[in-house]
Parts: sequence; structure tokens; C-alpha cells
Amino acid sequence: MENIDPAGEVSNELTNTRRHIRSFVLRQGRVSNAQLRYYEAMMAEIGVPYVAAPLNLESLFGRSADAAPKILEIGFGMGETSALIAAANPQNDYLGIEVHTPGVGSLCKRVAEGGLSNLRIVQHDAVEVLRDMIRPGTLSGAHIFFPDPWPKLRHHKRRLIQPPLVALLASRLRPGGYIHCATDWEEYAQQMLVVLSAEPLLENTAADYAPRPDYRPLTRFEQRGLRLGHGVWDVIFRRRPDLL
Repeated sequence: MENIDPAGEVSNELTNTRRHIRSFVLRQGRVSNAQLRYYEAMMAEIGVPYVAAPLNLESLFGRSADAAPKILEIGFGMGETSALIAAANPQNDYLGIEVHTPGVGSLCKRVAEGGLSNLRIVQHDAVEVLRDMIRPGTLSGAHIFFPDPWPKLRHHKRRLIQPPLVALLASRLRPGGYIHCATDWEEYAQQMLVVLSAEPLLENTAADYAPRPDYRPLTRFEQRGLRLGHGVWDVIFRRRPDLL
């Protein structure tokens, strides 16, 4: 079982043994010439190497958390939404996590073309980044948009939104910080709602599902799904105020 101690640290038999079920499978996806070119050019500038040591987000972005809230995105895919959000909200700093090189290269291209100075990338497993690099109480928000639904029942254990991950992520939020998940799989949305509701550090911002906030743009994929009558569910929880 996973618990949070008074200092905000998460203790868990999985994290103690540094083993966990991965929510992704690395694929040999084709990397285009443009993606590779921008990947090689930009990761030296905006890439953050994984190290098993706390990361100073204020030093990384060159401004304090009070001046610029720090927001994490887990699994940004091809980076379309990440770049749009960062461009529309220059007052915030964004740290994106993705394991697949084509997506990282694609976001690098968007960062370069958009001149975005408030976005950094870690290409590594999100659980290990959260566990080892993000200090407790430092994030103002976390985005998890359209994670792999792993629809087959036998694969549900691979879903990212599970109690240990949510507890770990909640411990990294500042009081009032939020977790925003979105999915187009209704059954996964139901699981998200149950799992986040069970985390004692969090409270729902809505009665159940939340309306899509203006800051989350509609992707081309999502727009196509909506035209076909597919549903999309947003789940937004906030960290409760610290109790004295």
C-alpha cells in the first residue's frame, strides 16, 4: 500500500524496490527527418536528462514558482496540445514527459518554430521522474491528456491512472494545485473519477466530470471524434489546503 508521510513524501513497496508496471510499450516508431533534425538540435537546449536526484524547477526555467507556476504534462504524444498551451500561457512554465522519440522530436520542432521559452522536455518514464526528480509540493498543475486506455481487461493494470501514481502525483502538488485528466474512453473516465476521488489529498472541482477548460485546446483528433459522436470526459481535481 502507498501512504504519504507528514513531510509529503510517498512511501510504497513498489517505489522502495524501484519497480513498477510500465504504462507504455516502447515502439520502433519511424522518426521523420525533420523530427530527428529538431530532436538533435533542440534536446541539448530544452531537454532535461533523467537523474535520480531532485530537480530545481526554478533554476531550470530561471523564474520562481510564485512568478511562474510549474505545470507537468505526462505523455504529450506528438506535442500539439503542449505547444498550444505553452504559447497561450507564457506566464506558466511547462515540463513535458514523453518516452517516444517521434513525439519528442515533433514537440522540439514546435518549440523551435514557436520560439517557446517556457517548455522543457524529459524523455523518460513518468513514474521515475515524479518519484526521483520532482520535489513534494512544487507543482501547480499536472496534465494527463488521452493516456493509453489499454482497453483489454487483462491490460488494465498497465493504465497510468492508478492509486499509487495518483498518490505520488498529489504529493508533488502545491496546496490548490490541480490534476487534469482527459479521455475519450468512458469506462476509463469512470476509473479516473473513482481513483482520484479515493485520494485523500484531492478534492473534485466538479460534481463529477468537469467542463473542458479554455486552456485545453481541441486537437484535430478530438474534433474528428466529436464530429463522429464520440464523447470526451475531463476530470479535474485539486489538492486540498494543508491542514494546520
